[in-house]
Amino acid sequence: MATATVLIEPWTDADLALLRRVNTPEMKKHVGGPETEEQLLVRHRRYLDFVPSGLGCMYRIVLPSGESVGTVGYGTRTWEGETVHEMGWNVLPPYQGRGIAVAATRAAVAAARREAAHQYLYAFPSVDNPASNAVCEKAGFTLLGETDFEFPPGRFMRSHNWRVDLRAAAG
Repeated sequence: MATATVLIEPWTDADLALLRRVNTPEMKKHVGGPETEEQLLVRHRRYLDFVPSGLGCMYRIVLPSGESVGTVGYGTRTWEGETVHEMGWNVLPPYQGRGIAVAATRAAVAAARREAAHQYLYAFPSVDNPASNAVCEKAGFTLLGETDFEFPPGRFMRSHNWRVDLRAAAG
């Protein structure tokens, strides 16, 4: 399969509409379901604050045509007593299965290698989400095993624990 050509562009206030487009039962079935409008607004403000606060970076995924088709990015969290970055992505259903998530995730990992403050970047897709686990594998993450992961807060799910060492040479 050919690698999709995508751009990742930093999150702006105008991207709230995109955040609403990915907030569907289909898109959020592996992470506790859609969020309320209030939760979306909090998430959007957090994404806008990632870069100024030094906590990470959220991007919109853009096709060469200029169409926004998803999100990818990373934020800071504590994992196993260490401050790390956690990555996530969403690609709108009409664009899934085309390599867009892999290409965007690779681009975001490359950006994190240049910009991120911490050594490790993790992803925690549900063990029941083969597509997101495939993205991790194809984007160069190393599978460390399974874990119980809390997302959203108050809801634990069985996840794969994937990691990239941002200080290691890109493979």
